[in-house]
Amino acid sequence: MTATDRSIELIKTAAQAAADKLAHDIIAYDVSDVLSITDAFLLASAPNDRQVKSIVDEIEERLSKELGVKPVRREGDREARWVLLDYIDIVVHVQHSEERVFYALERLWKDCPELDLPEEAKATRGKGAEHAKLQAEEDSAELGELR
Repeated sequence: MTATDRSIELIKTAAQAAADKLAHDIIAYDVSDVLSITDAFLLASAPNDRQVKSIVDEIEERLSKELGVKPVRREGDREARWVLLDYIDIVVHVQHSEERVFYALERLWKDCPELDLPEEAKATRGKGAEHAKLQAEEDSAELGELR
């Protein structure tokens, strides 16, 4: 079995919404062969809680406005460290960058086929590592100034 056209449409719309809100490392997997509960997973991350929330809100709004769907379940809102949106056909995971590294969902799903995403979403690959490196350099510089 493969992801349905509807699932792919949902994934692409959600990925574009995440990219528009500057999400990092957007990737989607067709999990229909290994899971019976959903067709596809979308993973995205952001370096802070406020941005995670902003990405989630944009995905929800875009899927509602453009495709007329609302999530049947939304979890993880309070902490905004890992928010899950369940649309039955797809499940969206938006994680804080630290959670993304810790839980490494890509490792779990790496054997599943990757779904093609809009160019803006593909361009986000590696942004999490880039941001972490810049942050480390800034922190190091600040530490140097304090000494």
